[in-house]
Amino acid sequence: MDLKTVTALRRLRLVSAPEAVSFLLLLVCSVLKRTTDFNAVPVLGAVHGALFVIYLLFWADAWNRAKWPLKTAAWYFLMSVVPVGGFFAERRLRRSEGDAVIAARARKEGVVNA
Repeated sequence: MDLKTVTALRRLRLVSAPEAVSFLLLLVCSVLKRTTDFNAVPVLGAVHGALFVIYLLFWADAWNRAKWPLKTAAWYFLMSVVPVGGFFAERRLRRSEGDAVIAARARKEGVVNA
């Protein structure tokens, strides 16, 4: 993977956890709206919507740059619509990003796998 691919994975990783947190907060606020007078759904809905759109844009960029198979791309998309899925995506992306950085450094230093 090149540096642009690593950057795309890092961007997706950095937005996945906040997107998951906003989704959970929106669910909690939805319950509170129906059980109390507390209504933060309009605000959290806008925040979550913006984070979700950013996640989708970064997901598409990462899919394009990393050349993921359809199964991998679908898994990362599914993680964006599952309430705690962003945490799982973040963890998996952290591993992928680390592997990509190691591979890029090895190529830069001229280390070749035997």
